[in-house]
Amino acid sequence: MNRFRILYKFILHFLTARNTHGFGVHSPSVYHFTKFVLDNRGTYYVFSGIEKIRKALKKDKRVVDFVDFGTGGNRRRKIAGIASTSLKSAKYGQLLYRLTKELKARNVLELGTSLGITTAYLASVSTGIRCVSMEGSPEIARIANDNFGELNIKNIKIEVGDINLNLSKVLDEFETIDLIFMDANHTQEAVLEYFEKIVAKVHQKSVVVVDDIYWSSDMEKAWIQLKEHPRVTSTIDLFQMGIVFFNTDLHKKHYKMRY
Repeated sequence: MNRFRILYKFILHFLTARNTHGFGVHSPSVYHFTKFVLDNRGTYYVFSGIEKIRKALKKDKRVVDFVDFGTGGNRRRKIAGIASTSLKSAKYGQLLYRLTKELKARNVLELGTSLGITTAYLASVSTGIRCVSMEGSPEIARIANDNFGELNIKNIKIEVGDINLNLSKVLDEFETIDLIFMDANHTQEAVLEYFEKIVAKVHQKSVVVVDDIYWSSDMEKAWIQLKEHPRVTSTIDLFQMGIVFFNTDLHKKHYKMRY
C-alpha cells in the first residue's frame, strides 16, 4: 500500500464524488439505498458490544503468527496492531449491519474474517442469518471465535484455510447468497477469480461489497473490471468500499459518493 497514492486518490474522489443525500440520483432504488442505508447513522443496541470487543483487542498484547493470504506474506503481529490498523472502522462495520438489515439477508458470506469485527456486524442483524466467514489463519480464526462467544453470536461458521482452495466448496453449500463482503486477497487476479465464482450464486437483490478498492493500483484495476462485468447493473464507490448491484431493473450506472 502506497500512502501517497492513497491520499492522491482520496482527494480525487472527494472532488468528483457527490454527497450521499441522493441529490442527482435518478434511480429510485439507488436513491432509497442512499437515504435509508448510507444516510442512516442511527445506532442499534448490538453496536456497543461489538465496539467494546474492538477496544479490548486494541489493548491485546498477544502475538500471533499467520500467513496473510491478502498480501501473500508470513507475518507475526500483536493483536493490538491488527485491531488498530487492519480492521474496518465502526462507521463501515455499522454500514454493513444496516445493509444486511435493509436486504433482509438470510445467507451471508465474508471473505476474510480477521478478528471478527465485521463478521459480528454482519451476523448480529438476526439469529436467522446463516453467516459463513472464510479465514486463512487458524490463530486469527480462534480469536474471532472467542469474540463471537463473548458476544453470544451463534450463527457464524468460520471456514479456515486458503480461500483459493476452499471457496468453490463453500459456495456449493449455498443455493443463493444475499450479501457477500470481500476483504481477503488484495490482488487483481484473486479478486476477479473470487467474483466470477460468486456471481454464480447471486440473485436479483444480491449485493457484493468489495473492500479497499483503492488499496493498490492492482485493486483499482480489479474494481474497474468488476464494474464492467455483464452481470453487474450498478455500483457505488465509497472509496473505502465498492458496492455492487445485480438488479436488472437498474440502468447501468456507476456512482461515486462521499461517505
